[in-house]
Amino acid sequence: MAEKKTTTTKETTAKKPAAKKTATTKKGTTKKATTKKVTTAKTAATAKKVTTAKTAATAKATPAKEEVKKTRYTDAELEEFRAIIHEKLSLARHDYDVMMKQIMNADGNDVDDTSPTYKALEEGSLSQSKEELMNMAYRQQKFIQGLEAALVRIENKTYGIDRMTGELIPKERLRAVPHATLSVASKNARKK
Repeated sequence: MAEKKTTTTKETTAKKPAAKKTATTKKGTTKKATTKKVTTAKTAATAKKVTTAKTAATAKATPAKEEVKKTRYTDAELEEFRAIIHEKLSLARHDYDVMMKQIMNADGNDVDDTSPTYKALEEGSLSQSKEELMNMAYRQQKFIQGLEAALVRIENKTYGIDRMTGELIPKERLRAVPHATLSVASKNARKK
């Protein structure tokens, strides 16, 4: 049995130093891994700072599309609108003159203004027609004033700016309604 005890002691002694080596190796690995993690963290932080600095420099050099908003239309665009307004203005003035001539009976040689007025029903119809022409002429005169005011805004380079929000009115709206001072959204918001 003595032989067995010696063998057992040798095996136990042999196992202990091996265990110590493993522990030492693990500690060394742990130190290396920690050093590697710190180095990686420092490199990542430096790279992040450099990337952030590059991004900031790029942003300063080339402004983003969101930051650059047009505050007014260019002179070429204003000239386009001026041509549209002049065309509509000449047509509106012509229509206004025709209406006023009809109201004053200046466009014909008929006897409507000198004939006897014993036809009561026809007289009422003529009065109603003249009232409608007067209303149309008034609206046409207001339209002419709006177009002339738009020409003044073009001269002042404030044409096409929404008077409620201060933003540009879309070109499509100004082409359709050149005397507009509100965008569709502002006009709808105003009605509510």
